[in-house]
Amino acid sequence: MHNAGVSPAPRLRALGGLAVAALLSALWLLWLLRSAPGGAPAPQPTITILIWHWPFASQPPELPSNTCASYGVAHCRLTTNRSLLASANAVVFHHRELQTRQARLPLAERPRGQPWVWASMESPSHTRGLSRLRGVFNWVLSYRRDSDIFVPYGRLEPREGPAPPLPAKSRVATWVVSNFQERQRRVQLYRQLAPHLQVDVFGRASKQPLCADCLLPTVAQYLFYLSFENSQHRDYITEKFWRNALLAGTVPVVLGPSRVTYEAFAPPDAFVHVDDFGSAHELAAFLTGMNESRYRRYFAWRDRLRVRLFGDWRERFCAICARYPHLPRGQAYQDLEGWFQA
Repeated sequence: MHNAGVSPAPRLRALGGLAVAALLSALWLLWLLRSAPGGAPAPQPTITILIWHWPFASQPPELPSNTCASYGVAHCRLTTNRSLLASANAVVFHHRELQTRQARLPLAERPRGQPWVWASMESPSHTRGLSRLRGVFNWVLSYRRDSDIFVPYGRLEPREGPAPPLPAKSRVATWVVSNFQERQRRVQLYRQLAPHLQVDVFGRASKQPLCADCLLPTVAQYLFYLSFENSQHRDYITEKFWRNALLAGTVPVVLGPSRVTYEAFAPPDAFVHVDDFGSAHELAAFLTGMNESRYRRYFAWRDRLRVRLFGDWRERFCAICARYPHLPRGQAYQDLEGWFQA
């Protein structure tokens, strides 16, 4: 006898179609919830950064869970607990401790594919032992603009509110220096300047050290500060420029990388570059012959910009998390020395 009605096969196909439609609707609704304002965002995993040896310290600072959040970086955990080597998302090694052999690389225990970060804020002139680090590191953290994690010593940011008044000036030029060696270009230039320009020298080199809280108010009394780097290298612009001069409220006379490099960080009329002059005598004549209106133009940037310093290693290491999603996977520095010396 022939059975009337819908055969089983079309019925199953109809039910299957309804199930697929329901699944697609559920997925679409979930996508709307996650993408809509106020929807449930996908939870972000916490990135763990292991610092193998804290820079220049026998004991690391306290690293509470909100350390990076206080610098505006969420879902980031800094730790110095070496037992977390197997699970850390990245491990950072500060070069000075590798150079002095206070720290050793745990090469035998390195998890496969784990990114290792080479960190240094020193210049190539004060960095040794890079040739034995071929192919070890995946990312670089330094002041170089082409670093994977670029952390300058300072930068200019938009100012909110009026600029503070310029400190009153009663003296001409000053220099704070501890490492004073005749072979350094900065010492040679100082020797050439001194007969033509009154420069008051502070620091261990002159046996007139300044306490931490004395440096800025002392420098602020001077028209000019000699922001002479201890060595001249690509992008190497340190606190001698950012803190000792710009933050103090004086005009930096810079010896370091090229003027073009400084102009990538600060307005061209915010500093005097020694390379703009044919001799130390010519530079001294320019500084001593400057009138007040010309001098004040060097501070025009203060109306719209303020100095922000990046001197805390915690903030520097938190920057790894901020850059983490964009960092190249699978790369390794086969010639770290060649890259850094360039």
